[in-house]
Amino acid sequence: MQNNFQKFKKIPLILSTALLLLSCFVFIFLYRQTQNNYQTSAELEMERQSEVNRQDEIKSLERLLQTIEKEYILLNAHFIQGSDIVPFLNMTEKLAGDAGAKAEVILVEVPKDNSGLVVGVNATGSFEALYKFLTLLENSPYELDFISMTLETSAGGGVLDSKNPAPQWAAVFKIKLLSFIP
Repeated sequence: MQNNFQKFKKIPLILSTALLLLSCFVFIFLYRQTQNNYQTSAELEMERQSEVNRQDEIKSLERLLQTIEKEYILLNAHFIQGSDIVPFLNMTEKLAGDAGAKAEVILVEVPKDNSGLVVGVNATGSFEALYKFLTLLENSPYELDFISMTLETSAGGGVLDSKNPAPQWAAVFKIKLLSFIP
């Protein structure tokens, strides 16, 4: 009986020790898995937060672009693109008409250094109309540099009579458009 009793005590001890070791291994395995999951979760949270920050920056930039869109359009209105110089030429002729003169574009060229656009304009009208045309050109939204200008009276010498109430003048302007983007 005593032999049975000693055997009986060893088996539960071995079983309990085996279960303890198995529990420890399971605990260590689950602890490592939990740590890996925690680390993965932290990395994913950092990635998510950086993505949220990036999205917020994009939304902020979109709002900024919407607020400055009008200013951008206004700023672009002061520059002439090389692909579309017709609006500038039309504006020049329209300003002459507004001043009471007649203008004709006779030269358009881009210098080799792409520093601007050179435009030659032949205008006719009264002295006051040509002066007003010159003033309107100077006050245009574009940055202009007047390279040269010749002004002379047309045939008739500026003599006033019933047939020619005001002397006619002719002017040739050579203008360099500095606000030109080739």
